[in-house]
Amino acid sequence: MSKLVNMLTEGAASSISISEYEKIGGFSALKKAAASTPQEIIGEVLKAKLLGRGGAAFPAGKKWEHLLRIPEFPKYIVCNADEGEPGTFKDRLIIDKLSLKLLEGIIIAGLVFRAEAVYIYVRGEYRKLQKKLLDAIKNLHDAGYLGKNIAGSGLDYDIHIISGAGAYVCGENSALLNSTEGKVGRPRIKPPRLAEVGLFLQPTLVNNVESFANIPLIVNMGGDAYLEAGHPDSGGSKLICLSGHCKNRGVYEIPLGKVTLRDAIYDLEIGGGMANNKKLKFFHLGGQSGPIGCPDQLDTIYSYTDLKKAGLAVGSGAVVVMDESVSIIEYLKGITEFFIHESCGKCVPCREGNYQILKILKKLLVPGTANADDLKLLRRVVRTMTEASFCGLGQSAAVALDTAWKHFPAEFEGAIK
Repeated sequence: MSKLVNMLTEGAASSISISEYEKIGGFSALKKAAASTPQEIIGEVLKAKLLGRGGAAFPAGKKWEHLLRIPEFPKYIVCNADEGEPGTFKDRLIIDKLSLKLLEGIIIAGLVFRAEAVYIYVRGEYRKLQKKLLDAIKNLHDAGYLGKNIAGSGLDYDIHIISGAGAYVCGENSALLNSTEGKVGRPRIKPPRLAEVGLFLQPTLVNNVESFANIPLIVNMGGDAYLEAGHPDSGGSKLICLSGHCKNRGVYEIPLGKVTLRDAIYDLEIGGGMANNKKLKFFHLGGQSGPIGCPDQLDTIYSYTDLKKAGLAVGSGAVVVMDESVSIIEYLKGITEFFIHESCGKCVPCREGNYQILKILKKLLVPGTANADDLKLLRRVVRTMTEASFCGLGQSAAVALDTAWKHFPAEFEGAIK
C-alpha cells in the first residue's frame, strides 16, 4: 500500500488556465462557499482540525471563528508566502503547480469575512512565481472569479501581490504585516492580536500558503472526511520537504498520523534511504528553528501530536537528513550564523545571544580552546534567549542547539577535553 497521498496535490500542473482547472473540479468549492453561510464554512474547517501549515500549527478553524466574531470592518486577508525557512520549499511547489487552488482557497476566505482586499506576501526570491500569480489573478478577473460580484455573492474585492525583500523575520506574521504596510519588517508586541489589530490596524486573517490551499479540499469533501484522512488531532495530509543526505530529495505529500519518520527517510517511495551507504546521524525537523532528532526516534509517527510527545515538531515540514560524516557542532555553527544574519536586531537577547553562541561554538571546534565554563555560559545564553527574546525567531533560535546537546552530549563534552 502506498504511503503517499495526493489529496492536496491532485491535478497539480503548471497551467493557470481557468477552463482546465474547471475541468478537474476547480471552483466547485468556491461556488459551494458562495451558497453557504460563513458559519457553515467555518464549521467545516473546525471539524477538519486543520492546523496551520506555516509552522506555528495554530488551529485554522479557531482563528477563522475568532475573526468572524469581531464586528469591526473592513477586514483583510493576508497569505504568508514568505517561504524563507531553510530546507523548506513546499509553498514554492504549491504556487507553481497549484496556483489556482491556492487562489480559490484565498477567495473563499474573502467571501467568508466579506474582506476589503487580499494581500499575498511572496518571498522576494520567487520572482517568476510572483509573475505567475499575477497572470493567474488576471485570468480570474477575466473569468469573473475576482473583481465585481464574485461568484454571484455580491462581494467585490481583489488580490494584491507584495514582494518581500529577503528578510527571514518577515515570515513572522506581525513583521510581515509591517512590511506589507511599508514599515520596517520587525515584529509587533502582542496583544493586541492580529485578528483584532492587523493590517492597517484592522481585523486581519493571516494564514500560510499550504493552509489556504487546503480550504477548497475541506469545503468539497467536508470536515469529517478530511479529519478521517489524517490524524484524530490534525486532519488531512502534510507536504514534507526532504533534503540533505537522503537519496530522493524533494516534496512529498503524506497522510498525517499514518507514516513514521523511518518511512519518510527510508521508504523507497519517499526518501529512499541514505545516500553513499552511510549511516544516519541525525535529522532536523521543521526548519532551522526546529528540533534535531536522532535515529532512536525514527519510529515516531509523523503527526503534530506524536512528534510533540517525542520532543520533535512538524514546523514548516522540512526534514533535513544528515549522515555520520557531519559534525553536529559544525552544523550548529552554520545555523547560528544564519540567525545572526537574519535577526532584525530589535531585542538584545536575540541580537547579542546569537553572537555569543557562535563565539563558543567556534571555540568548541578548536581542540584545547574551550573549557567547562564555556559550556555553562552556553546553557545560560540559550535559556536567556528562549525566555527573554521579543519574538519567535529569538525564542526558537537555540532549539536546534538545545536538542542536539541532549542527543550528542559526548561531542560537546569531548570538545573541552
